[in-house]
Amino acid sequence: MGHSVEAVDHDLGPERRETVPDLRVLVVAPGPRSDSWAYVTAGCWALMEKDGHGLEFVMTAHVRDERFIQLMAMIAYYHCGGHRLDLAHSMPIGEPWVPGSTCDHLLISLPYLHGPDLEHCPLPGGHARILWTLPVTAAEIEFRRRHGHEALEQLFDEAEIIPTDPFRASVA
Repeated sequence: MGHSVEAVDHDLGPERRETVPDLRVLVVAPGPRSDSWAYVTAGCWALMEKDGHGLEFVMTAHVRDERFIQLMAMIAYYHCGGHRLDLAHSMPIGEPWVPGSTCDHLLISLPYLHGPDLEHCPLPGGHARILWTLPVTAAEIEFRRRHGHEALEQLFDEAEIIPTDPFRASVA
């Protein structure tokens, strides 16, 4: 048995729809490989690929919630709308990840929770690299600016953060 997967069409609204017209968010339920929910964009690669290589994004959360589908749509719009996210980039959310959380940015990282099999996804005509969108605090983003992406990830490892905990303490 695997994980159940639901493809959710998300309408970005009339002014943004054209940026990612075929956007779907794959909602992956907990199962044998993970006890968390995963939300994966589907639609970025087709718009942004070069020579068969492009990106999609995954977010891991503690529950199934429409909020995470909306955040994945926001990431897709940000990426395809001219900001071209990549490994070690970040994106401000503009509000807490979930109400009461101090995490208000997303850090683009390797999909550590899911393993290397998820990172490289073969597609007809190329492959998608799936990168993790990790909710982080403004202080952590500032630390990364001063000390680098690897130094921040080292802090995460040392603190043994639970990345799906929206109320985790900032490491910086």
